[in-house]
Amino acid sequence: MTDIMKRKFVVLEISGKNYMTWVLDVEIHLDAKGLGDAIKDKNKASIQDCAKALIFLRHHLDEGLNTEYLIVKDPLVLWNGLKERYDNLKLVTLPQTRYDWAHLRLQDFKSVSEYNFAMFRITSKLKLCGDSITDYDMLEKMFKTFHASNMVLQQKYREKGFKKYFELISLLPMAERNNDLLMRNHENRPTGSTPLHEVDEVYTHYAKVEKVVPVAVVVTKE
Repeated sequence: MTDIMKRKFVVLEISGKNYMTWVLDVEIHLDAKGLGDAIKDKNKASIQDCAKALIFLRHHLDEGLNTEYLIVKDPLVLWNGLKERYDNLKLVTLPQTRYDWAHLRLQDFKSVSEYNFAMFRITSKLKLCGDSITDYDMLEKMFKTFHASNMVLQQKYREKGFKKYFELISLLPMAERNNDLLMRNHENRPTGSTPLHEVDEVYTHYAKVEKVVPVAVVVTKE
């Protein structure tokens, strides 16, 4: 019982903006605890399991929501009440998320990791709203939005025939680091510039030029 009282993820906010991810978290955790049937229609969950599921749900609700549903003692009734209240948010979230997907471009991000984060943030929302996003869709999105200066690299990766998005995304950070190294080397010594002398060469040069000035030693008699 102590374990179930520990908060496993963020609470459902009263605004409902995190409802879709909250639902997924609840379903996964209740199934892991063997309490998943308590929030399903026509279930045969025991009184004890229903009580545990209700406690778990309440422990992951905003304080305001807990107050509103204070007299609800059936986890299924609470679950369906929240669904009726917030499920329509998909109608608002889906159009915006589809817009974000349509305008997602690799070339607009400073790093591959930033793009990858945005990719999964958008695709996760789309999947939660019922849209199907495949590895092919994710690969094509990346191939078609490479920066124009990386077209040769894009063609090289396309020719490899990747089937999984993670296979491609795992290679790009290395290419990104190599590209940064090349740019730093170019900035240190632009094309056509004269290479700097090595430290030893500079030291030797100045040692030869430097004149030795004799020091006069004055001896005084006591």
